[in-house]
Amino acid sequence: MRFAGRLAVAVCAALLCVTALVAPGAAEAKKLPENFNFFGGIPQELQHPGSSLPGSNDFSCKPTAAHPRPVVLVHGTGGAKTTNWGAYVPMLKNRGYCVFALTYGALKGWPWPFTAVGGMDFQQVSAAQLAKFVNRVLKATGAKTVDLIGHSQGTYMPTYYLKYYGGASKVTKYVSLAPLWRGTGSLNPVMNKLGEAIGAVTMPMCIGCGAMLPGSPFNKKIWKGGSPYVKGVSYTNIMTKFDELVVPFTAGYVVGRKGEDVTNIVVQDTCSKDFSDHLAIAGSRRAAYFALNALDPEHPVKVPCVFVPPFTGQS
Repeated sequence: MRFAGRLAVAVCAALLCVTALVAPGAAEAKKLPENFNFFGGIPQELQHPGSSLPGSNDFSCKPTAAHPRPVVLVHGTGGAKTTNWGAYVPMLKNRGYCVFALTYGALKGWPWPFTAVGGMDFQQVSAAQLAKFVNRVLKATGAKTVDLIGHSQGTYMPTYYLKYYGGASKVTKYVSLAPLWRGTGSLNPVMNKLGEAIGAVTMPMCIGCGAMLPGSPFNKKIWKGGSPYVKGVSYTNIMTKFDELVVPFTAGYVVGRKGEDVTNIVVQDTCSKDFSDHLAIAGSRRAAYFALNALDPEHPVKVPCVFVPPFTGQS
């Protein structure tokens, strides 16, 4: 897809060109510095290629009674376990969660920084990688299930894991930032025909991106049974009206059917100062606090109404 290619190039450029490095905090620190900025994880990748963000992927972490399920972060197209989650790892770790993140779908045989550009492979391949990673997390932590937080492709691909790779019994909460259940361009009949025509065809660099078009074979598979949802899993969709890559943004606004547990949140509905776009929604404090409340609705935090700029989401 055109937007995925642009995003991958942008991420590569950022990884190569950002020079304002921030020294990462120690994983064992009591409190990690929180940085609500979509690009907050890039310094870690630049300083320590292929590493994990401080506070994440500690396989000795044991869930507590307050937070009994590990949280697995699933990045978007062009993202990685570091670059996509600079805002989320410290926020979750500081609140007592066991936090894990993987880089999936990075093309094999490429040098760094391409190893930090995930979401490029067939989405079925990525779903299998997610399945393997979740199994590892469950074995290490002793938990029965995990909660997922995904962004963009990371909201879409995991459905394949739930429906076809046994994930339905291993996921309790599924939080989606900028979801695209119907596929981007879903209101355009031409895009539906395009998805049918090229959705299963490999594309340069981003092999699996055609799967995110409406009408693609992959889209039809995640909608098997008439819904992208799985009963027994609690879904929260967090969207922005200014999403320029999921078009229209309502491609992610799917109401649950009887027996499906689904909450849809449009961030502008409660704050007109929120100008999050597709990237910023994964760096915004507002969206992050909505995600926190989805994970632990019994202990809600106040979601502030503050100015949120596009691109970075910095607040």
